[in-house]
Amino acid sequence: MILKKNDVFSAEIIDITNLGFGVARVDGQVVFVSGTVPGDVVKIKIIKAGGSYSVGRAEEFISYSEKRVTGRCDSSVCKSCAYKCLSYEYEKSLKEETVRQIFKKAGLSDVEIMPLVGSPTERGYRNKAQYPVAMDKNGGYVIGFYAPKSHRVTEAADCPLAPEVFSKIIEALRGFFEKNKVSVYDEESGDGLIRHIYLRRGEISGEVLLTLVMNGTSLPHADELVSILSEKFPEIVGILLNVNTENTNIILGDRFITLFGRDYIFDTLGGVTLKITAPSFYQVNHDASELLYAKAKELAAPTKSDLLLDLYCGAGSIGLSMADEAGEVIGVEIVESAVECAKFNAEINHIFNASFYAGDASDTKKILEPAEKARGEKIKPDIVILDPPRGGTTEELIEHIASLAPKRVVYISCNPSTLARDMVVFKKYGYEGDKVTPFDLFPLTGHVESVVCLNKIIGANKNV
Repeated sequence: MILKKNDVFSAEIIDITNLGFGVARVDGQVVFVSGTVPGDVVKIKIIKAGGSYSVGRAEEFISYSEKRVTGRCDSSVCKSCAYKCLSYEYEKSLKEETVRQIFKKAGLSDVEIMPLVGSPTERGYRNKAQYPVAMDKNGGYVIGFYAPKSHRVTEAADCPLAPEVFSKIIEALRGFFEKNKVSVYDEESGDGLIRHIYLRRGEISGEVLLTLVMNGTSLPHADELVSILSEKFPEIVGILLNVNTENTNIILGDRFITLFGRDYIFDTLGGVTLKITAPSFYQVNHDASELLYAKAKELAAPTKSDLLLDLYCGAGSIGLSMADEAGEVIGVEIVESAVECAKFNAEINHIFNASFYAGDASDTKKILEPAEKARGEKIKPDIVILDPPRGGTTEELIEHIASLAPKRVVYISCNPSTLARDMVVFKKYGYEGDKVTPFDLFPLTGHVESVVCLNKIIGANKNV
């Protein structure tokens, strides 16, 4: 039987993807069904028929799964959270198994996947949120997140993953927009002003930084907005405009304009006080990141004789958290404002054995050039820390790291698929790890963080 559009049938959901689609099988064919969880028995209508898989809609629930829960997120329109209908214990088991299957598929079944370390909190953990703004057909402001695989904004101003103060600030902004008839950016025409609302918060400091991403360089009635927000929300230490007039999916432009206060917040992570600007990378789940950083430090095991090289260092949080036990820390980061933050962070924490430089990790010929020029010698790290973006790192950089011959490489990854891929390449160049520990920094979503220590293989070619 070949499934066709509008076919209707009943089936049990046997699995769920990390995007939150339940999985059914009909005559051996895979059907993805939104809003379902393993154990549900549903009447499904095919809405998209394909050769390798089809997409269905749940027309009727014949019976509900025992794994189904309520109360984790009550939104009926936002589809951003993959696991909101599952218990947290089951979610954690799914994520751990996902990592295990990814490594098995990559040919790394000999790598032991350790028990997943859960987040200390499931709600209100996000210290950063970027909300696209749109207009509905009645002229109302829709502030939330993009629906999966689309640029349709669904209302999610009251997202349970964000701190309560974010929702309150958004409602104040909505009132300001409505009163002053502030226009909203339209992707097709390129007209309109407001693109995104971007909020950051320090978990320990409580400080909030608000950035309005604009298709322009000024905001009508800006003084009124500053007055409203600064009076109502004393935790807001800065209000910025970010100028992004390009037709792009990239959220932030290069130019920031300060309307009020300062353009950064402070927070404390891994025992280090950090200055964080709007474009700087900073882990979104503070309490879970404390656990992750502690594990990374344990794996790195730096000593006072070790030079630690921190690549993709951001504002320096990881390297600085290890500086008390290392001999020296050198950090490299492509975002120059983040490098300045890292230098400032070292200074305010009275850490004098750490230095930071701007460099592109993809340019292996020049990545260490500024640091080596400043030191007047080649850098030979004993330990390398890697915390790349979701796309992972490159074979060129892995080969370059191997040529530097560090004792070990500690790799922190927000994407187990690219971590497994890169570990295969590391093994090619003489480094392997035997244990990967997953961490849940993103409850309710399908994302999972992992950390592994890659050690030099005994007898590996030193001249790779």
